[in-house]
Amino acid sequence: MDFMDAFVHSSLESFDAATLARLAADPVRNTVALTSLDRLRRLPGEHPPTLITFHDGGQVVGSLVRTPPWPFQAADLPLEAVELAVRTAAEIDPDAPGVTGPRERSEAFATATGEKYTESIATRLYRLEELVEPAVEGTGRLATEDDVELLGAWRAEFLAEAVPEAPDEQTTEAVRSSLRLGNGHAVWEVDGTVAWAVASLPQSGMTRIGPVYTPPEHRRHGYGAAVSAMVTRWALERGATDVVLFADLVNPVSNSIYQRIGYRPVEDWAEFLWKR
Repeated sequence: MDFMDAFVHSSLESFDAATLARLAADPVRNTVALTSLDRLRRLPGEHPPTLITFHDGGQVVGSLVRTPPWPFQAADLPLEAVELAVRTAAEIDPDAPGVTGPRERSEAFATATGEKYTESIATRLYRLEELVEPAVEGTGRLATEDDVELLGAWRAEFLAEAVPEAPDEQTTEAVRSSLRLGNGHAVWEVDGTVAWAVASLPQSGMTRIGPVYTPPEHRRHGYGAAVSAMVTRWALERGATDVVLFADLVNPVSNSIYQRIGYRPVEDWAEFLWKR
């Protein structure tokens, strides 16, 4: 039995008015929505987002967001609203490829659709407790437009390795747009560039690190940890009070690296894609 109503927003301005303060009150859990919506405000996409809020007694009690071509984001979806969310989403956005978010919420949404689905990504969300900068050979610097071609190629390699089912994108343009939006891109150098990490501009005091990429031939030297720490410092210096990142649960090396430089687990997330 539904106890709430769903409202579909026709504009980001309307959705912001209803939810921005709510999302900002828990910026760690709502990290993906905060960063993706900020990008849309400053760099509108080709396809409009799907923006739904859930109301109980006139109060906003949750939301569901999708920024095409990505899946629905269920971090702010109350479990009590899952059935209503699934029905509403099917009516207004039947082409959505899946759902992502904290495991309990995303899995409940995926199950309620009745779709056949596969778990495409299992990650752990970490939050910085206290930064521990490692002593690693080499030096770091902030990336510039001169690095775009290399980093675009590295982004393609990262996606192929870590997120093989991600939507196709022009990776070089994605890096260039990220730089122009003011996100922090750091590279580590030892006789050339050996690692790369990105930090988003702080949103409601929250910055998310990622991607972090070290080409296979340069791994196991600490370069990923060093460049991650550098870009974390960049975020802290720009006022971030919550610095977060996701680590793939099938990669124990990355999970241990992040914990060594001061990150602590918050919760597990999962992404489910429909088998159509």
